[in-house]
Amino acid sequence: MTAMNKMDLLGLLQEHGAVVSGHFQLASGLHSPVYLQTALVLQYPYVAQRIAKALAAKFMQSIDVVIAPNVASVVLAQEVARAKKCRAIFTERMSGMMALRRDFRIERGERALIVEDVITTGRLTAEIVFLAQAYGAKVVGVGAVVDRSVSRLSLSIPVRTLISYPLQVFSPDSCPQCKDGVALTDASRNPAMGAAEGE
Repeated sequence: MTAMNKMDLLGLLQEHGAVVSGHFQLASGLHSPVYLQTALVLQYPYVAQRIAKALAAKFMQSIDVVIAPNVASVVLAQEVARAKKCRAIFTERMSGMMALRRDFRIERGERALIVEDVITTGRLTAEIVFLAQAYGAKVVGVGAVVDRSVSRLSLSIPVRTLISYPLQVFSPDSCPQCKDGVALTDASRNPAMGAAEGE
């Protein structure tokens, strides 16, 4: 299998309808005229495996556990863990805080890699870094398919992505579409578009 370059990945996102125009509210609460639904690409195991191998190759050190911070990243984390020959777990929000459930454990001293589909503000990522470090893990980095941030991420660990796709984001107060009275795009009308993408 040939290595994946940025144009390959961008082509896959566009081919599978993963780049959507509208008026979206992201998980961060910010608004954007563009939404990235990587699940439409990751639903194909052979494609997900290829993307995950490219992401895993950005972290040469051995990894003990790959952590997915949300349901959108579970498939990706599983495939990255397969490439790194380690286990994969995911976090869930409980009482407003990210937590481990389902008897998942992180042992002190384990090398953890956080894997996301899309990273925008880094806020959710920072929560997972804090959680893993609270268990005594060494977080070696964050891997993401798409970096859509428009400013520098305030993370103290390496962040490596396959593609940078900076897009305009606005607070609801400064959103031009809100000012023009454009209704938020109802993701629930399209079953393929579940929760908003990563923060």
